[in-house]
Amino acid sequence: MKLLLSLLVVSTLPQLAELQVLPTSAPQRAVAELVKGVPWIFSGETVHLKCSVPGNVSAEWRYRWFRGGEQLQESEYFVLWKARPQQSGKYYCQGLRTTWISTQHTLHSLPIEIEVDGGWAILQAPPLPMLVGETMTLTCRVRDNPRLTEVILYKDGVELQRQPGPELRVTNLTLQHHGSYWCRASWDGRRETNSVISVAAPVSIIEVLTEPILEIVPNDPLIHEDRMLLVCQVQLNARGPVPHIHYYFYQDGLSLGPASSQDIVTVLKDSGQYWCKASVPTLGLKRLSEPLAYGRVTGKHQGPVVSLHPRAPSHPDPMKGTPQTTTSI
Repeated sequence: MKLLLSLLVVSTLPQLAELQVLPTSAPQRAVAELVKGVPWIFSGETVHLKCSVPGNVSAEWRYRWFRGGEQLQESEYFVLWKARPQQSGKYYCQGLRTTWISTQHTLHSLPIEIEVDGGWAILQAPPLPMLVGETMTLTCRVRDNPRLTEVILYKDGVELQRQPGPELRVTNLTLQHHGSYWCRASWDGRRETNSVISVAAPVSIIEVLTEPILEIVPNDPLIHEDRMLLVCQVQLNARGPVPHIHYYFYQDGLSLGPASSQDIVTVLKDSGQYWCKASVPTLGLKRLSEPLAYGRVTGKHQGPVVSLHPRAPSHPDPMKGTPQTTTSI
């Protein structure tokens, strides 16, 4: 009998060892979204938020809502009803799912910032950065929506435009349009003209293609000692599908080769002035970096020129290529 029990224990050990190795996966992140209302509201107005876990059935999950470090309630939807100014803050959520093993928790969602304004006027500005060349629409909202007779838009204390309606458009944006905006709205009462001023709203303007920055890496341990790396650092900000960037490298005004999709190239160590150029043909954009000297430079060069006999660079290590820096807005 003792021998039989010993055999049973030994035979079950491999199964127990297998049960101890359970597959694990990285925790998911919940998603909080604004489904009704706007992020900047008047006191007394209402906004609706929703929490979800991407790629999962909602019925499998419970959801907790937080503002700052305070837990608010457990529900899929969170309604900020007749909001008060003291309820302003960053709202986020977390998903929970109970299984026969344990309770799973998602990562906290990215926060949604809700601003509850107790004043009379709000200038609604785009929450995301605007791109150079775009048209920006600003809306001057007034509590109780009176019929406005005049709206004046200001930027950094300077009047930009005035018109009778609440919507104000700024076309062909440049970096100079970056700053603080506010509005003054007027309307006729029964016996007098009323006028209110909004709180300033920040507006951010960024370039579609930033100016490239060339970096020279003369002592990379993964390449031969008589070679060095040229790295062209640039950022492309685009809406929707991100187009491709073409990279060009130059030494002393002469091209070091044809366009490449890689922002890095390996060349022989040689004194001179180096540049790089980033081009986005689909958008008609191209930018040139500032020149960067390496070694002893005896002459001054005016910049890259078209060369009939471009210098052929050494082939870079395909494992050394770095992806282009892009941002989809």
